Amino acid sequence: MEKPDPKNKPTSRRGFLKILGMTGITAFSASVLYPVFSFLRPPRQREVEVSMVSAGKVADLKKEDFKIVRFGNEPVIVIPSDDKFLAFSARCTHLDCTVQYVKEKHVIWCACHNGKYDLTGRNISGPPPRPLSKFKTIIKGDELMIAKTA
Repeated sequence: MEKPDPKNKPTSRRGFLKILGMTGITAFSASVLYPVFSFLRPPRQREVEVSMVSAGKVADLKKEDFKIVRFGNEPVIVIPSDDKFLAFSARCTHLDCTVQYVKEKHVIWCACHNGKYDLTGRNISGPPPRPLSKFKTIIKGDELMIAKTA
């Protein structure tokens, strides 16, 4: 006569109720935790479509070394240069850190990993892989407007 295989024995009532209870607890926990985690996660924001923004008064901007302006969801750095203004994306192309202008060295500098860009937006040293995106500057009356380049 063959011995019965212990792995092949039928599930007892107690085992069945244990599995049923654990499944119920798991489902209940998921139904409680899912809304909690959904509430804690910030909602996704759509990209704001902007074609032109004001950077401020021309006279005020000429007094400053540089100014960071919001262009929709993107920061833009505005730099007065001689009788014109330069505008670039203020996000470093390496890790999206915010860049700043160092007037003494005439470079746009990223403090995160010492990335440097010249005044055309081209990366000249450090880890940034590509140049900064350019923006068009337009003077309307006494206001400086920033627009995307086509």
